Amino acid sequence: MIYIKKLNPEHIKAILNLINQDPYFKLLSMDICKLDFGYCRVEVNLDTKHLNPFGGIHGGVYASIIDTAAYWAVYCELEEDAGLISLDLKVDNLSTAKEGKLIVEGRQIKVGRSICLSEATVTDTQGKLLAHGTSKQMVTQGLQSIDQAVVAMGHQALPPKFLEGDS
Repeated sequence: MIYIKKLNPEHIKAILNLINQDPYFKLLSMDICKLDFGYCRVEVNLDTKHLNPFGGIHGGVYASIIDTAAYWAVYCELEEDAGLISLDLKVDNLSTAKEGKLIVEGRQIKVGRSICLSEATVTDTQGKLLAHGTSKQMVTQGLQSIDQAVVAMGHQALPPKFLEGDS
């Protein structure tokens, strides 16, 4: 029999509630809508606060939302007590946007014991590719773990990340 980890849906619900209350996420109006093994979906409704002086989306917004989706695409792959720190981020701004909803999809490329690689794409609701990026993250023990986020945000403890059992 092979043991396969199963995500606890109650943990995912609680983690989405926690991280979507983050002040920076609220500042940028980011909403993490879906987390799964190797995948994250973020949505952003563009507003004037996202625009540069020329009326298009600021490149820093692309960088922030790509970093977020790429980071959280790795989260479900990690052990319960592991943390994650972004080491670098490469962003290609491919087109501009001035209004509407942005869809950001993060996907893990490689999850290692100490280094992870992921990517994210930003599209509009018609599927036009606006930006793409890759992120390298370092897996940590006792640094930037979810337990530390829970404490920092004054949130109650989360349910276990994984369900017990064989599949």
